[in-house]
Amino acid sequence: MTAAQGHDFTSLYRHGFVRVASAVPRVRVADPEFNADATLALARRAAADGVAITVFPELGFSAYTADDLFHQDALQGAVDDAVARFVAESADLPGVFAIGAPQRIDGRLFNCGIVVHRGQVLGAVPKSYLPSYREFYEKRQFVAGRDAVSERVRVAGQDVPFGSDLLFAAPNVPGLVFHVEICEDGWVPLAPSGFGALAGATVLLNLSASNIVIGKAGYRRTLCTSHSARNLAAYVYSAAGPGESTTDMAWDGQVVIAENGSLLAEGERFTSDQLVTADIDLERLAADRLRTTSFSDNAHDHRERLKRFRRVDFELELPPGPVELRREIQRFPYVPANAADRNERCAEVHHIQVQGLTQRLAATGIEKVVIGVSGGLDSTQALIVAAQSMDRLGLPRENVLAYTMPGFATTNHTLTNAHKLMQALGTSAHEIDIRPSAKQMLADLGHPAADGSPVYDVTFENVQAGERTSHLFRLANHHGALVVGTGDLSEQALGWATYGVGDQMSHYNVNASVPKTLIRYLIAWEVATGQLGEGADEVLRSILATEISPELVPGDGPDSGPSQSSEAKVGPYELQDFHLYYLLRFGYRPSRIAYLARHAWGDVAAGRWPDLVPEDERTSYDLPTIKKWLREFLWRFIQTSQFKRSAMPNAPKVGSGGSLSPRGDWRAPSDASARAWLDELETNVPG
Repeated sequence: MTAAQGHDFTSLYRHGFVRVASAVPRVRVADPEFNADATLALARRAAADGVAITVFPELGFSAYTADDLFHQDALQGAVDDAVARFVAESADLPGVFAIGAPQRIDGRLFNCGIVVHRGQVLGAVPKSYLPSYREFYEKRQFVAGRDAVSERVRVAGQDVPFGSDLLFAAPNVPGLVFHVEICEDGWVPLAPSGFGALAGATVLLNLSASNIVIGKAGYRRTLCTSHSARNLAAYVYSAAGPGESTTDMAWDGQVVIAENGSLLAEGERFTSDQLVTADIDLERLAADRLRTTSFSDNAHDHRERLKRFRRVDFELELPPGPVELRREIQRFPYVPANAADRNERCAEVHHIQVQGLTQRLAATGIEKVVIGVSGGLDSTQALIVAAQSMDRLGLPRENVLAYTMPGFATTNHTLTNAHKLMQALGTSAHEIDIRPSAKQMLADLGHPAADGSPVYDVTFENVQAGERTSHLFRLANHHGALVVGTGDLSEQALGWATYGVGDQMSHYNVNASVPKTLIRYLIAWEVATGQLGEGADEVLRSILATEISPELVPGDGPDSGPSQSSEAKVGPYELQDFHLYYLLRFGYRPSRIAYLARHAWGDVAAGRWPDLVPEDERTSYDLPTIKKWLREFLWRFIQTSQFKRSAMPNAPKVGSGGSLSPRGDWRAPSDASARAWLDELETNVPG
C-alpha cells in the first residue's frame, strides 16, 4: 500500500486513513419528502467535512415504524421519488452515502440499504435476517434477501446490482472496500458482514433501527466493537432516532464507530440531526490482516461462498489540500496516557517479568542470580524484578548477588544510587573495580589509553563493557548462579549494546521486550504506588532524574556528570520508541511513521500526556527533527544491528508491541540493506 499521489503531506488521505460518518437525521413517519430533506442536509455537512462514507439509519426514507403502511402504494411511490431526488441532488457532493429505504422487487418488498455516489446508485443490499420476535414483526411486511430472484434491479431509474454479496471498492484509495448489512444482520451468529470481511471488506456498515430498552445501548456498543475485532475491520453503525413512532417503542439514535476492537466514536443518544465522524486507519487493518494467518485460513474454509461476492468499483473523489487527522495518536504507544490503564499495564508487565525469571530459576533448580547494577534505569528495574522473584520463590533477597562495577567514567552520583538501591531492596551488595583488569586488557591490546592517553574510541568503551560482563559470568560460575540481563528493547532495536562478551549477553534477560519509555514508567509506577517502601522510593526518584548515559568515556571528574548522552547519539528514546512500535508492530513505510510522529509529537499542547511527565519535561518535535532521528533509527535497526539480536538470550515477551527475539516476533537477515526504507523517507517526507 503506497501513499496517495498528489495529496498534501498533512492530508490523512495520503497516509492510509479515511474519514467516515454515522448520521441520524430526524424523521417523520411516512413522510419521505421530509426525510429526504433531512438526509440531504446531513449529507452536505458530511461532504463539507471531508467525509468519504456516510451511513444513515435503516428505512430512513420511510421511517422504520410505518408498519402496514409499507404495503400502501402511495407511500412506496413517495419513497421512490424521494430516493430519486436524493440521488440527483447529491450528485455534486463528494463521498458515498448509504441510505435506507423499502424497495419493491420481483413482486416482493425488501428492506434495503442503497449506496449512492455522485448521482449514481452503486447497488442495493437487502436485509438478510428479519426479526419476528418480541416487539418485532418485520416478516409481516418484508421478505429476506435470500428470497430475491434478480441480481440486478431498477433504483432511481438506474440498473444496479442487488444482493447481500456486494463489495463496494474505491481502487484509488488502497484498502477501502466496504460491505453493507442491516440491523439484525449484525446480531446473528454468522453475520453477513463477517463473510464480507473475509471477502476483502475493511469497512463494515450497519444501517439499523433498534429500539431502546434498558441495557441495550451497552450491548450494541459491545456488539459493534467485538464485530470490528473479530473481523479485523472498522464497523460503522447508525440507529434510528427521534421522529420514529413511539406507539409501542422508543428510539435513541445510537451511533457507534469502532475499529479492530476499539471504540473510535459514539454519538449522543436521543439527539436529532447528529453527524458523528471518525478517521479509520485502513493501513493498520491491512497490516493486521497480513500478519494474522488464521484470518486467511478462515477465508479459505469459506472460499466457495466468498467466490460469489461481486465487486462494485467506483472512483472516490478525495478532498484536496490538507485534511488534518482527527484521531489521537498516543505519544507513548507502549505507555497508556490514562492513569488507570497505565497502572494496569505496569502491574501486568511487572508480573510477566517476575514470572519469567521465577520459572527459569525453578526449572533449572538455581537459587541465586548475579546482576550488575549501574544506577541507571534498566539495571534498576531488573534488580527490582530479581528481588521480587526471590520473594515469589520463598528465597532470601540476599540470593540476589548484586555488583556495582565502576569504570573509567563512572560518576559518584550513579555509584551512590546503585549502593543505596541495593541496600533499600535488601539484596547482597558488592563492588568490583574493573579499572585494573580493563587497563590490563588495554595494555595487552597495545591501546594508547593504557598509558593514560585520552583515546576514547570504541575499543576503549567495549573493553569496559566486556570486563563487566565477563566478571558477571565468572561470578555466576563461582556461586552457582544465573546472570540476569538488563538491556531493554529500545537498546536492542538501536544496536546500543556491546556484542558477545558485553551487555548484549546474559543467561536470562527480564527487560528484553520492555522499551526504555516503559521501563521509566514502571519505575515511576513503583514509586507512585509504594511497591517498595519509602526507603527505596527516594533513590528511585533520583535514578529517574538521571540522564541516560553508558558512562564509558571519562568527563572532567567523578562529580561532573556523564560526558556521554545516549540520546544525543541514538536519538530521544521517547521518539525512537514511537518509531520502533510502528515499524515492528505494523511494518509501516517511513513516511507514514513520520506523519504519525508529527501528529503525536508536533504540538506539546495537543493530546494527552501521562500524568507522570512533569510539564517542564514535556517536549515537541518538528518534522525535520523527526525525519533526522527516524533516518538514524532505520539505518541502525535494518542495516547494522540485527546480528546482535540474532544471538539474543531468552527473555519473556511482555506486549503486542513486539519482541525482537529471533524465536519470537522478529526474524531478519543480519546483512540486509536499509536503502529501500531510507529512500522512501527521503522521497516522501519534506524537510
